[in-house]
Amino acid sequence: MKKILFLLLTLSVVLAACGNNFAKWSKDDAVTVFKDAGLEVDSVTEMTKDDYGMAPMKAEKGVRFLIPSLGDDKGGRILVYDNEDDLKEIKAYYDDLGKGSAILFSWTAVKDNILIQINGDLPEEKYKKYKKALGSLK
Repeated sequence: MKKILFLLLTLSVVLAACGNNFAKWSKDDAVTVFKDAGLEVDSVTEMTKDDYGMAPMKAEKGVRFLIPSLGDDKGGRILVYDNEDDLKEIKAYYDDLGKGSAILFSWTAVKDNILIQINGDLPEEKYKKYKKALGSLK
């Protein structure tokens, strides 16, 4: 009986140590890679429920950042997810908003467990730099 209990305890410790393989990157990793690429990432602040607006609050963590060249209070979001289904759902939510109304268009990109959503007023060439920087996470 002791051997079985020991085996079960050992197995539970091993499984706990494996953790969540999906949660690979942090919001800080994304901020750092953007700054290292020379991109605008100003006034990074933790997101509150008000920052999500009508979007479902499924992110594990989220931050807003400003892109001063776009004007006052315009920028993007870095959302960190602990499962792929939630990430895909929210990416589709933002992408569908843009398809339904040009005024609600925003740029989105994904790298593993990170979703970025950036104001659609950002020129596509600049958006591609954010996407490329995010994709460079290793």
